[in-house]
Amino acid sequence: MSYFITGATGFVGRHLLEKLFARSGHIYLLVRSGSKTKLKNMLEEMDAPMKRIDLITGDLTKNSLGVSKKNKDLMMGKIKHFYHLAAIYDMTAGLEEQMAANVDGTSHAVHLAEAIKAKCFHHVSSIAAAGLYPGVFREDMFEEAEGIDQPYFKTKHESEAVVRHTCQIPFRIYRPAMILGHSKTGQIDKIDGPYYFFKLIQKLRNTFPKWMPMMGIEGGRLNMVPVDYVVDVLDHISHKPGLDGGCFHITDSNPRRIGTVLNIFADAANAPQMNMRVDARIFNFIPGAVKQGLMMLSPVKRIRSQIFNDLGIPPGVLKFINYPTRFDDRETQKALKGSGIKLPKLKKYAWRLWDYWERNLDPDLFIDRSLSGRVKDKRVMVTGATSGIGLAVAEMLAEAGAHLIIVARGQEKLDETAKDLKKKGVKVSSYTADLSDEKSAKKLVKDVLKDLGGVDILVNNAGRSIRRSIALSYDRFHDFERTMDLNYFGSLRLIMGFLPGMAERKSGHVINISSIGVLTNAPRFSAYVASKAALDAFARCAAAEYNDLNVAFTTINMPLVRTPMIAPTKMYNNVPTISPEESALFIKDAIIRRPQRVATRLGIFAQVMHAVAPKSMEVMMNTAFNMFPDSSAAKGESGNSPREVSPEQMAFASLMRGVHW
Repeated sequence: MSYFITGATGFVGRHLLEKLFARSGHIYLLVRSGSKTKLKNMLEEMDAPMKRIDLITGDLTKNSLGVSKKNKDLMMGKIKHFYHLAAIYDMTAGLEEQMAANVDGTSHAVHLAEAIKAKCFHHVSSIAAAGLYPGVFREDMFEEAEGIDQPYFKTKHESEAVVRHTCQIPFRIYRPAMILGHSKTGQIDKIDGPYYFFKLIQKLRNTFPKWMPMMGIEGGRLNMVPVDYVVDVLDHISHKPGLDGGCFHITDSNPRRIGTVLNIFADAANAPQMNMRVDARIFNFIPGAVKQGLMMLSPVKRIRSQIFNDLGIPPGVLKFINYPTRFDDRETQKALKGSGIKLPKLKKYAWRLWDYWERNLDPDLFIDRSLSGRVKDKRVMVTGATSGIGLAVAEMLAEAGAHLIIVARGQEKLDETAKDLKKKGVKVSSYTADLSDEKSAKKLVKDVLKDLGGVDILVNNAGRSIRRSIALSYDRFHDFERTMDLNYFGSLRLIMGFLPGMAERKSGHVINISSIGVLTNAPRFSAYVASKAALDAFARCAAAEYNDLNVAFTTINMPLVRTPMIAPTKMYNNVPTISPEESALFIKDAIIRRPQRVATRLGIFAQVMHAVAPKSMEVMMNTAFNMFPDSSAAKGESGNSPREVSPEQMAFASLMRGVHW
């Protein structure tokens, strides 16, 4: 008993080979001349029985698969099972490409099978051959298919028609559902089907706590089966006598709706559940012409494209959210009776698929995530660079090979910092400036433009913080003015100075160090939070204006950092904070990803809660306000000795880690 296989290097083909290795018989594998090395390496990794394997050079697009007369004679009358697996399994591929591989390729495979007098032609089709049939599609149905205009559906239907209408030898047809990774190893061959939504799930996990309910979407039923089940069924039925001419659905008898499937994977990813799901069918009431017209609008097209790009979802996939077809698999189950082959439950192996995807196929793994890849030899300005966050960021950027432009008020400390940074072998340009002073800030911009030609990345870090309740600030209006002068106007002066050059070069990044206080609305920081909130609002507006010029604006809502700026508030000696080095990692993330915002989960959660339950958050903040008193300095009292922090204060500060109190 001998076998001939097309598509042996494919996902199903590779696993089918492992099954055939356990059986007796010679195996002939079709391979393009340029892929022989790849196939040999794969067989070597599989520890294949090479004495039982022959590689047959050919091409799917040529008559009789381009197999030579010599090789036809070699296989004449020997092949009992001819497995045709080779095809394009990609819903995003073009019609012409798929017609050549799927339809013409099947015709050429049938001709070869007939020419070498194979005993049975096993054609691996797909449930896509049913198109968008509204109802239950049985195994004995074919011509009833509807909605096959989509290239993949069309070519899978027509390739199956080739076998049904032209094949002159016994044949069997197999229609697998959407093929998932291996249920025991988690191995996945490519990003497809439900994996398109993994990036969305990952983003939810990285942004929100698992217990937070999410809004999701509900749609049709996704029929999915793992590759090992497909191969087990294919191997068993293809070797079982008396089934020639049959069609077998390798499907799930009880498929789940898309919302349930996404929640299963969300649970596997330790991400929030999409408890509130909107049925996608509600959008069907919108006339097709209206929807098409909306999609043609330039702003809608750009927004849609940006969202899909961020999530890695091909736009065409959403057409199948309301997938209407269910599949009867009674003939398959009848053929499997007594075999012990059963469909694994998705819930039991979803974690393996997620783990394999995140470790091997996550698109982010293939992006240059090194800081040096973003900043090497780039002009990066860091303000407030001689201490705290600024110094930690400057040291980090120096290690990455940036051309550092450091700014601070004190000349002596600035010179000392520049000297230390230059020891790392990078170019350092230093400038003194008081950014709260308009003339000083303008001179800084003018000098940098003259000396260096501009700035590629601007890190607005210099800032001033004031912790004082409003009741103690009635006669201290200057507190609000000086905080706004540095935190908002100081940063704005630099942005407005360097932004024209960034826009002209169509390249630039402005990073503003804001505060978690803007998201939590922390009491006693009205002056500080207001100044940072103004900068946040400006950045959001600017981002919208400069999006098409490749100039990004990132706001970092930094949690409480142990820096000289918070040193006067002695209470902070006893509450959880992060180090300047840890805070520098926020800036690193911002430079690499260029997001609009970087914030902790707690910060995002607080912002959401302020939006959905503002009065409750107001009560919570008032409780904190009364729990943490003003400092002696804020009250104008002499001396500022550390106060003992109560267990209640410590517990609250630990629970709200990183929030300013």
